[in-house]
Amino acid sequence: MILFLGTSLTAGLGLDPSEAYPALVQQKVDTAGLRYRVVNAGVSGETSAGALRRLDWLLRQPVAVLVVETGANDGLRGQDLDATRANIQAILDAARRGSPAPRLVLAAMEAPPNYGEAYRRRFRAIYPELARANGATLLPFLLDGVAVDPKLNQPDGIHPTADGHERIADNVWKALRPVL
Repeated sequence: MILFLGTSLTAGLGLDPSEAYPALVQQKVDTAGLRYRVVNAGVSGETSAGALRRLDWLLRQPVAVLVVETGANDGLRGQDLDATRANIQAILDAARRGSPAPRLVLAAMEAPPNYGEAYRRRFRAIYPELARANGATLLPFLLDGVAVDPKLNQPDGIHPTADGHERIADNVWKALRPVL
């Protein structure tokens, strides 16, 4: 199983579940002839602390690959970055305790500019540092090519459209395919 732990970006807020990028990644997995089942465990509004609280329950089934997309809501809310880092580290630690431990993919997010450049730099640094320290594959920015394009986002300017999710699925597949 490939488990996608994430926020509304993973859940596909405002879309049919079949349009969310995990479902599109399932299509890519199937087309490649790989035998994995993709599970979308995205929850709208969830912070890294919420993802951590749900993880043990989600890991009750064998997971071959865990794709972690969390922290976006932490950044939107200006939460303490040490706590965000600690939560993501705890997620990676819990996953590595699995038997067998899943391979890890960490999707980087960006903080909005309203908390200042120092906050954004510290937020941005969390993902490559944790990926390196934990042997995880880093997806440099989940929303690459999507975040700044109004045609690929819903009217709220935050949540991607179905076309945006197709681009995200391509971004994820570039990082995930070598892991599989």
